[in-house]
Amino acid sequence: MNLPNKLTVSRFGLTVVFLWAMFSRFAYNDTLALVFFCLAGITDFLDGRLARSRNLITNFGILMDPLADKIMTCSAFVAFVESTHLNPNAPVKVAAWMVVIIVGRELAITGLRLLAASKNIVLAAERYGKHKTISQIITIIALLVVDACEEWPAALKNLFTPWTPLFAEIMLWITVVLTAMSGIIYLWRNRALYLDDV
Repeated sequence: MNLPNKLTVSRFGLTVVFLWAMFSRFAYNDTLALVFFCLAGITDFLDGRLARSRNLITNFGILMDPLADKIMTCSAFVAFVESTHLNPNAPVKVAAWMVVIIVGRELAITGLRLLAASKNIVLAAERYGKHKTISQIITIIALLVVDACEEWPAALKNLFTPWTPLFAEIMLWITVVLTAMSGIIYLWRNRALYLDDV
């Protein structure tokens, strides 16, 4: 297994330990969850870059890289719904309907790509999809910082507390809208795949 594929596989493991840290209760667990998610995000950036620059693109990577991304981000958003339920006084609340849109979009696009593959067509990622992924990662990190900064020393906490919840709230709404729009655009542009037999 080459290095990019090892990084992709490590993202599954980092997602598991991220969720463990998020729902455990010990000193600095939220900070540890933030660290694990950031490490997972770094592997997402590096694996594709290394695969392209070193000509190490494999069928395994083509399949598993986007799957690892979706599991990482969707798991985080589902976990935020649970943490919102456990802490009704959370400064930023992630509503279940928001996560339904995010997860539904990912399932729909995955289904479309499987349909395309059955017809020997490869659907490349589009610019909107890449922007969507970046916005999702930024949103998740911002939401994690909101929780983690409560564990930090007063000086550091006071640096983040005034603006981080508002930034996280704004990014959450941007992400929901961008995720929905990117999915609709992708489905519309490739509608011939699923409408030709109607």
